[in-house]
Amino acid sequence: MVTLKTKTIKNKKYFYLVHNGVKKSKKHRVEFYLGTSIPKNIEEIKIKFLQKVYYDKWYSLLDKIKFNYSKDHKKMPVSAKKKETETFAIKFTYDTQRIEGSTLTLRETANLLENGITPSQKPLQDVKEAESHLKVFREMLDYDKDLSLQIILYWHKLLFESSKKDIAGRIRVHQVAIAGSKFMPPFPAEVYPLLRDFFKWYSKYKTKVHPVELAALVHLKFVTIHPFADGNGRLSRLVMNFVLNKFGFPLLNIEYKNRNSYYNALERSQTNKDYNIFVHWFFRRYLKEYKRYYEKQN
Repeated sequence: MVTLKTKTIKNKKYFYLVHNGVKKSKKHRVEFYLGTSIPKNIEEIKIKFLQKVYYDKWYSLLDKIKFNYSKDHKKMPVSAKKKETETFAIKFTYDTQRIEGSTLTLRETANLLENGITPSQKPLQDVKEAESHLKVFREMLDYDKDLSLQIILYWHKLLFESSKKDIAGRIRVHQVAIAGSKFMPPFPAEVYPLLRDFFKWYSKYKTKVHPVELAALVHLKFVTIHPFADGNGRLSRLVMNFVLNKFGFPLLNIEYKNRNSYYNALERSQTNKDYNIFVHWFFRRYLKEYKRYYEKQN
């Protein structure tokens, strides 16, 4: 976490940015002197400061993942790449839907999406939304433009037009709550202004922060705005993977079995208004998933 600290020496104030973390199992503190006043571009300075702090700990490993992943993929036949993508799509669809309450098992999801076999005695809504999610996932991978409100509204419409027509592609106009969470999403009147700010932020910072960090922040910021009556988690995880794919990094599946640590990281970031909590969780999860790439000897 980055905090703004003040030191007073002989009645004169001096400002610092401070990051408290852990390095080699020991507490580690990094300070950055700002001067005798707070700069107007303090947010940009914070980002650069964090980038410097993160570089040794995270970025070099993340970049090694991208390098070795890209190297391996160049050697793969087209059919093998397609199979790998479809396998990921099915697992991703299962986990992201299961997190949101779907009753379909992984086997049922695979049979449905690969073979068109509809599971018996399962809610039709779960079936339709699994099929729709796969469709949106494929469209997301093929989308060659950048994020916009229009494309997110379109993806949301595709997700729910066969199961919840009344909310499909529509920004919510009522208050919502998140079951089991202390965080209360913004009021309806705040949603459009927050979305405008979100896309302004994305446009400004998409080339200024590391792509994996950008994916984590896009996920966190979007799901915190909670612009839809339903599907915010699913959309945020899709958009997260859109960013990873756009910058050439392997995609990430947040598994249902790991949902508690995921929920906790989100909630703590939201209630403490500290995005670093979720970003750190995301980095650790990503590095664990792709350990084989950064440990690989070139």
